[in-house]
Amino acid sequence: MTVDDFAVQVETTASRFRFIQAVVRLDKTRFSVKYRLIIAADLYVQVYANVRNHTIGLALICQGRRLYGRDCEDGRWHRHPADAPDTHDFSVEGALPTTIEDFLLESGQTLVAQGLI
Repeated sequence: MTVDDFAVQVETTASRFRFIQAVVRLDKTRFSVKYRLIIAADLYVQVYANVRNHTIGLALICQGRRLYGRDCEDGRWHRHPADAPDTHDFSVEGALPTTIEDFLLESGQTLVAQGLI
């Protein structure tokens, strides 16, 4: 996948989620792209991908702190669970690959469970 393909995927997918108020591209280089998907003031999903080194970072952020996340480094996924977002979950479930759509669905569930939307 190229960085342009990934960017199109992020923008297209984010536009289908009602809780996403704005899609802001923060940075784009030849191999990487970074987005902020705005939910509310101080509440957003950050998306980062580097297609050259196969890194993806997905994080639900509230007031500067991660509430939930999923990351892939060198093709190996892990999760930062909502009940302990500073930990790394490499369990079978935590290591499952995810898509932007799946992550936004999981983020929506986390937002509802925490009473943020």
